[in-house]
Amino acid sequence: MNQLKNFTKGFIKENPVFILLLGLCPTLGVTTSAVNGLGMGLATTFVLVMSNLVVSLVKDFIPDKVRIPSFIVIIASFVTIVELTMQAYTPALFDALGLFIPLIVVNCIVLGRAEAFASKNNVWSSIIDGLGMGLGFAFALTLLGGVREILGSGAIFGFKMIEGDLMLVFILAPGAFIALGYIIALINRFKKA
Repeated sequence: MNQLKNFTKGFIKENPVFILLLGLCPTLGVTTSAVNGLGMGLATTFVLVMSNLVVSLVKDFIPDKVRIPSFIVIIASFVTIVELTMQAYTPALFDALGLFIPLIVVNCIVLGRAEAFASKNNVWSSIIDGLGMGLGFAFALTLLGGVREILGSGAIFGFKMIEGDLMLVFILAPGAFIALGYIIALINRFKKA
C-alpha cells in the first residue's frame, strides 16, 4: 500500500508541475505540442527512475561532503544515455527538444528526488518514487502540450481536430504561461470542491 502511495503522489498530491511548480523551464519551453511534452516527460522519467535506483544503491558509500556532486554525475550519466539514444533513434524529437534534453541534469525534480527520497530509502521504493514522479511529470507536459496544440493549431499528436482560425498565441511562448495558469486554476478549483 505504501508503494502505491509513493507511485500515485507524483500524479495527484505532489505533481511536479501542477502542485509543486517544479521543472517549469522545460514545461514552458517544450510543450508546443503533445508529442514534445510526452517525449520530454518520458526522457525525464527514465533519468528519474535510473538515477533514483543508482543513488539508493550507492548512498552508503558516498561521503556527505560530495553527496550532491556525486548525484549530479549519476544524473548526468543517464541524461547522456537519453540524449544519445534520442539523437540516434528519434532525431526529429531530439531536434525539437534541443537544449532542454541536457538541462535534465539540473532539473530540480530529478536532483530533488535523488536527495530527498532515493538517498534515504531502499531501491524498490526509490524506483517506484522515480516512476511515479516521472510519469506525473510526463502527464503534465503531455496535457499542457495537448491543450496548447489543440488551441493553437487545432491538432493533437498530428491529427487535425478543429478547422478554421485558432488562437496562435497558444503555440507561442506566452501561450505556455496562459495555458499553464488556467490548468493550475482548474486543478485548484477541483481540489477545493
